[in-house]
Amino acid sequence: MKTNPWILSLIGATILVAGIGTGSFLASPPPSQEKDQDHQHETEASTTWTCSMHPQIQQLKPGKCPICGMDLIPLTQKDANENPRSLTLSETAKALARIETSPVERRFPEMEIRLSGKIDYDETRLRAITARFPARIDRLFVNYTGIAVNKGEHLAEVYSPELLTAQNELLFSIKQNPQGTVTEAARRKLLLWDLLPEQIQAIEERGIAQDQLELKAPLGGIVIEKHIKEGDYVQTGQPLFKIADMSHLWLYLDAYESEITWLRYGQKVSFEVKTYASELFEGRIVFIDPMLNEKTRTVKVRVDVKNEDSRLKPGMLVNAIVYSKISDGGKVFSPEFAGKWICPMHPEIISDISESCTLCGMPLVPVEDLGYIANTEATAPLIVPSSAVLRTGKRAVVYVETPGTDKPTYEGREIKIGSRAGNEFIVIDGLNEGERVVTNGAFKLDSSLQIQAKPSMMNPAEISASAKPSPETTLHTPEKTGNPIEPEVINSLLNHYFTIQQALSNDELPAAKESAEALLTAFHKLPTTLSPKLKTIHQQLHPAVNAIAEAQDLNQARSVHFENMTKGIVEFIKDFGTGKNPNIYLMHCPMALDNKGADWLQKDPELRNPYFGSMMLRCGAIREVFK
Repeated sequence: MKTNPWILSLIGATILVAGIGTGSFLASPPPSQEKDQDHQHETEASTTWTCSMHPQIQQLKPGKCPICGMDLIPLTQKDANENPRSLTLSETAKALARIETSPVERRFPEMEIRLSGKIDYDETRLRAITARFPARIDRLFVNYTGIAVNKGEHLAEVYSPELLTAQNELLFSIKQNPQGTVTEAARRKLLLWDLLPEQIQAIEERGIAQDQLELKAPLGGIVIEKHIKEGDYVQTGQPLFKIADMSHLWLYLDAYESEITWLRYGQKVSFEVKTYASELFEGRIVFIDPMLNEKTRTVKVRVDVKNEDSRLKPGMLVNAIVYSKISDGGKVFSPEFAGKWICPMHPEIISDISESCTLCGMPLVPVEDLGYIANTEATAPLIVPSSAVLRTGKRAVVYVETPGTDKPTYEGREIKIGSRAGNEFIVIDGLNEGERVVTNGAFKLDSSLQIQAKPSMMNPAEISASAKPSPETTLHTPEKTGNPIEPEVINSLLNHYFTIQQALSNDELPAAKESAEALLTAFHKLPTTLSPKLKTIHQQLHPAVNAIAEAQDLNQARSVHFENMTKGIVEFIKDFGTGKNPNIYLMHCPMALDNKGADWLQKDPELRNPYFGSMMLRCGAIREVFK
């Protein structure tokens, strides 16, 4: 029996449709499972993946960091809603960034002021010997300068008719009335002519006047000037010799403006000279010049030095150290002077009671009148290491470790600092005792916040709700300006330069070197194919920035390398703009680089000279403004 072909075709189509339907049913998940998968796809599509070490790397899918090769991690909702000044790292990222912290302490920091100077004569112990009567120099016993004489030793033998007459007047008055007023007046006349009492007594005992007489030294010391020679006739008032008592000397030290706030009258000074390199000598500050030398920007500090063994010589160069303890409020703290009284003319005279100076008779004054805080109950200030403080202009930022977190978290905090004491800063406000601040790696944390457009040292403004980091790379050509580099990237590069400039002006070499390394890394990320000019600038910047990163001292970092780096950054600004900076100031110092002059850039017009630092911080002028 034959089957109709049309019926066979209809049956086959029915079976095929049924099979497709069955397969679709088996392949489709249950409604709940399908909903979960849709949610998972939606979550993955909305998650941003970032690098814990390089937070500027943000992608829409997981993978490896293109810079360090670490696995990317999701930028969680917690990260998005966290404190805008806070940064959380993994333990691995913390180790790679070499983050170190130190506690905020309350104690008296000791300031070490290093000064240089030269030894000179004690002006109060110089004596000029002049002719008290007309005379002829018949014999000169002291016939060259530099010879040492003792009090009473002969200087010269002279002939003088006036002196002969004065001797006869004395002898005649003694014969008439040995105890009379005329006799006493004759003796006093000879004393005023620099005859010693024993010489006058010898004349009286001899009873005969001599036509020649020896001039004796009225004090001991070194003959530093000789104005006569044998055979000279001298008149009254004519200088003969100048003698210096070398048992006490003066040491003149040069203190810069930033150092005089730590110096006080009566402080002990330790110093050494090249002749006795392994030996320390001591003295006390007896005078601080009230006038500033405008050329050197220094103040003369005078130190009284005992020299009983005559080993120290005027003209010797000296390296000195003064130690000052600092109390709360930035004042000099000297508990050893508690309850003491001191002479305002002779600081070596210190007493427990109010009395008169045994040397000059002046009333003693309390040590507090001389600028000391001697109260043993004085409050110790809060102290942080200088490496923890990031400064720009009048702002100071530290990164504080957040306690009690699962991962290392650090919060940027603006603080108010006072005086700098060595390698430490006094904290006026913004920190509490016991908190831990980042002392190594703070610039890296700050750079990470800058890249994420969060508040940082260079950008104090709070982040707005719409200012979210783009997950795409920022190295693209804007349609309107035609600039191949985004303003945010320009800002990041320039901020590295500004932190170097700021570190050098603060005399902080480690921070300058760390920022130089960051600048090199940031500049290497810019593809030189974006602009032919960029490649030229890169070739100019690389050796200069690398030299600063490897500098062994501040002088190397402040050399021509910093000037060359500045020139490269200026070319960069001229070609690619100032980013989001409204103004960038080109400064010039005519005294930099051995008076050749050099430039540098700043974000604000307040002068902070990186070539001299605290030595001449305000030296320079604004040359140009980039907008």
